[in-house]
Amino acid sequence: MQRQRGSVIIIVLWTSILLTVLVTVMAGKVQLSARTAFHNRTAVGDMADVASAMTRAEMELMLELMPAQIDQEQELDDEGNIRSPAYRFNGQPLTLYYPVGENMVVRIYNHAGKINLNGLREANLQLLIEKRLGPEPDPQRVQELLGAWIDWHDLNDLAGINGAESEYYESLDPPYSARNAREMDSVEELRLIRGFDELFKDVNLDAAFTVYGEGETVNLNLATREAMQLLPGLTDELIEQVLMYRELRDFRSRADVGEIIPIENFVELSNWVGNNSSAAYSVYAYPRAEVETGDAEEEPSSMADDSAQEVDPVTQAYMEIWDIRSAADRARVYKVDPYARLPDTSPPKVED
Repeated sequence: MQRQRGSVIIIVLWTSILLTVLVTVMAGKVQLSARTAFHNRTAVGDMADVASAMTRAEMELMLELMPAQIDQEQELDDEGNIRSPAYRFNGQPLTLYYPVGENMVVRIYNHAGKINLNGLREANLQLLIEKRLGPEPDPQRVQELLGAWIDWHDLNDLAGINGAESEYYESLDPPYSARNAREMDSVEELRLIRGFDELFKDVNLDAAFTVYGEGETVNLNLATREAMQLLPGLTDELIEQVLMYRELRDFRSRADVGEIIPIENFVELSNWVGNNSSAAYSVYAYPRAEVETGDAEEEPSSMADDSAQEVDPVTQAYMEIWDIRSAADRARVYKVDPYARLPDTSPPKVED
């Protein structure tokens, strides 16, 4: 009798344990399903907002190509000079003519602010390579990179001195052939050229380079921080001063650039700087992220709050590259990347 009671108790205990486990598992699945449904609904809503923001951004660029209205208010700098509205397409968060929701951020980058790989001369490429390699670069390494670049773009399959052609690339895993054409199809192609993947391993290529248009110079009013970091003559400190200057006024001439760039640096930079523009744009749209500003009691100053709000923690966003040449035609889409890496959007880091 006692054995039977003991068996019953054991069965009851095991049954209770099994039921507890089943209930816990079912509750976990229900909770997971609820979270999944919530995140899916949020993602669908965000995607709809992004699509709406991209449409409004396209309208903004088309309106830019229309004649300005007679009574249109013009922005002036502190010296009374009219500022170009086209220079707002330098990556700053935009207030569009057809506004997007308060939860969305739109940034537009004109490709005149990037280094054009298809317009890059060998002499300038050598200067760029030497800056990337650092002080006292190895001349042999420079020539190897230049040779690989030349062989990638020439029209034959004969390897030059220090170069690399299809025979080399087809020995890799996975194998591929050299371009053997003058123009590159994408900036990512740069990583396929022997040695260039290592040379630019920590560079956001989409932010620094472009393959659209024919310009050989970079417009400092539109330049990304990543592009300026590659330009000879520009140090990190000078780049931050350039970013601060263009928040207040436009670079209208080389003389304006000379106001903040020392002459010895300007000699190196001069060939790279222009006032060019491009019909190609990179357009980013993403939900605004909440920024932690700390305890309100510890930082009562509104100035501290404003500076904190300028910092954008988002590093990835939906992006499309467009070509817009007419106010009467829709944009031609070159590239779509739902998880594109944003260029550096941090505000100028100038102490004074």
